[in-house]
Amino acid sequence: MNAVVAAVAIMLVLSLCRVHVVVALIAGAIAGGLLGGLGIEGSLAAFNKGLGGGATVALSYALLGAFAVAIGKSGLAHALADKVLAVLGRKEVSGGGAVKWMLVGLLLAVAISSQNILPIHIAFIPLLVPPLLYVLTKLQIDRRLIACVLTFGLITPYMFLPVGFGNIFLKEILLANVAKSGADVAGVAVTQAMLIPALGMVTGLLIALFSYRKPRAYELQKVDGSVQAGVQYSPLTLLVAGVAIAVAFAIQLWLDSMIIGALAGFVIFSVSRVVRWREADDLFTEGMKMMAMIGFIMIAASGFAEVMRETGQVKTLVDASAQLIGNSKAVGALLMLLVGLLVTLGIGSSFSTVPIIAAIFVPLSMELGFSTLAIVSLVGTAGALGDAGSPASDSTLGPTAGLNVDGQHNHIWDTVVPTFLHYNLPLLVFGWVAAMVL
Repeated sequence: MNAVVAAVAIMLVLSLCRVHVVVALIAGAIAGGLLGGLGIEGSLAAFNKGLGGGATVALSYALLGAFAVAIGKSGLAHALADKVLAVLGRKEVSGGGAVKWMLVGLLLAVAISSQNILPIHIAFIPLLVPPLLYVLTKLQIDRRLIACVLTFGLITPYMFLPVGFGNIFLKEILLANVAKSGADVAGVAVTQAMLIPALGMVTGLLIALFSYRKPRAYELQKVDGSVQAGVQYSPLTLLVAGVAIAVAFAIQLWLDSMIIGALAGFVIFSVSRVVRWREADDLFTEGMKMMAMIGFIMIAASGFAEVMRETGQVKTLVDASAQLIGNSKAVGALLMLLVGLLVTLGIGSSFSTVPIIAAIFVPLSMELGFSTLAIVSLVGTAGALGDAGSPASDSTLGPTAGLNVDGQHNHIWDTVVPTFLHYNLPLLVFGWVAAMVL
């Protein structure tokens, strides 16, 4: 059996059996390395080599976490929760009432904004969602719906909007790697290439809104009631939070650095004394703790990815697929998308998948006669496939981090499986259609 297929299968089966994701990634990596001929020492060496790349991502999340904690300190999230609770106090609202859909729309808007307007990615979730859990539980909103909404907001913007994380994915990773692999991307409108796949994500979201529309009961007494007491905030702290967010966004656009933008926002909180100087160290530590589990999983996923590269069997997998393709563009597009899905499920990152598959997919697509626009769409979709539904993806880890604060939301069965079904399947269909019609 192909080492990549075996490694991903072992990781997914262990995760579905409720083995911790880090353990599942390590076990899958070692098994894949052994099947790939690396031996135990070679597998461990490759795994350790890959940890360095994941450490950079983990540090970035830790710094973004510190900025997010500072935003939480300002009381912005609790002010929002208090407003929603006030509306609930004035109205008799059922699980399908207007407040429910207002809340779902709000979380969707914030998730989308976290990829471009305020590029702190998943760092907003552990701060914004827990204060709202009391409201979600009282309204009996199915948390699987919220997981799907948040995951949509974390993935679709970078697939389609060339701002913030989208600018990195679409231009610096997707177009750059397609060009590097031999295709002429001059004049290619990347948003046009990714429009149809993005519509697949929209379709998945609409299906999720229907699938999880019914009320689902959770134990209210388990929900942290701190939102009712609230965090102290004032018009000044909320104003400072708004200024810090605007400055962080402006600097991110100016310097093309999300980290520097986050640090600038944190400095504004410190100078304004919303975050006191003597508290700054503790807040940084709190932000790092908040993102620690996600950081460790991303580090382990990076090690897993390096073992898969060292086996050389990603290329073997693609070559085997190429033999099945023949001269059929339809079969070729489908198999390339399935390989992208498999690789991303294991690695957990679309950003890391594209460089791996572009070098092989682009020449193959050109040989089959796909247009440049179709090639960009095909590689971009193949990379994005699996980001939703991967146990090691930050797009699934983030929602779980916020929704499982009270222990009533399972990462695999309440986030990973629902997002896999509602996004990967439509994305496969729409990605295939895009490759065939562009």
